[in-house]
Parts: sequence; structure tokens; C-alpha cells
Amino acid sequence: MADPRIIAIELDDDTFPTRAIEIDRERQVAIHDLLAGNRFEPRRPIERGFHGPYRVGLRVEEGRLAIDIADADKQPLETIKLGLTRFRRPIKDYFAICESYFQALGQQAQPAQIETIDMARRAIHNGGAELLVDCLENKVAIDFETARRLFTLITALHIRG
Repeated sequence: MADPRIIAIELDDDTFPTRAIEIDRERQVAIHDLLAGNRFEPRRPIERGFHGPYRVGLRVEEGRLAIDIADADKQPLETIKLGLTRFRRPIKDYFAICESYFQALGQQAQPAQIETIDMARRAIHNGGAELLVDCLENKVAIDFETARRLFTLITALHIRG
């Protein structure tokens, strides 16, 4: 019986450097929410006929995002590699708007101002998720919420200290 979902996600310690507290919290929430509900279904046939659930690992290898997919017993099924270049702009924009958001919160800006920044932040985040769905179109079927949470984790790859 098919069970197309992620049951565990692992982030490579060498790939994911030390993070700011706010970003680390966002990453933890993304992992929690991702595991609470997601859709993840590789489109390529798997030799053993496996149909989930999946363990997923994220890492960077030779400048590319490597998505390691394994079965529930940690037996490797496949690795999908995506170029990170296409994600640079949305990630850069996302970090800039997050910085503005956290500054506004820290300066106790007007609620309308914070809401405007947060709406822009969500729009950029949604754009990154849509890009991820497009990039994975022929490799893995994922729903939008899964893509949003995975995009949050991908942004963690680009944080330096």
C-alpha cells in the first residue's frame, strides 16, 4: 500500500552551519510541520517497487542540492540533485525581507508595517516553493505546503554564521 510521505528528514551537519536564533527556530518549525503533514512521492520507478514512507536527507554536493531518499529502514533508494543557482535570487530576497521583518519586530514597528513586511515575506517564500515544485516536477510529486517547508530548509544552506 502506498504511503507517499516523509517520515524523517536529516540535515547534513557539514552543510548546515551555525544559524541565527530566529532562523534556527524557523528551521525547527519547518521540520516539525513537514513531518506533521506532507506529500512526497518519487516519480521515477524504484526497483524494489517501494511506495513510501520515505526518509529524506538534504545536503550540498559540488554546489548542488542533493536530496537523498531512503526507505523507512534507511536503505537508499535514490539521490536527486538540483542546481542551486536558480534558488539564489529568491533566497537572497527572502533573507533581505526576513531581516527587515525581524528589525521591525525588534523596533516595535506599527502593526500595519509589520503586516506589510510579513505579506512580502510570505510572497517571496511562496515564490521559492513554486520554483521548487517546478524543479522537482519530473522527479518528485510534492504538495505546496511540503514545498514551502523544504524551501525553508534549503534557505538554511545559505546561512553563514
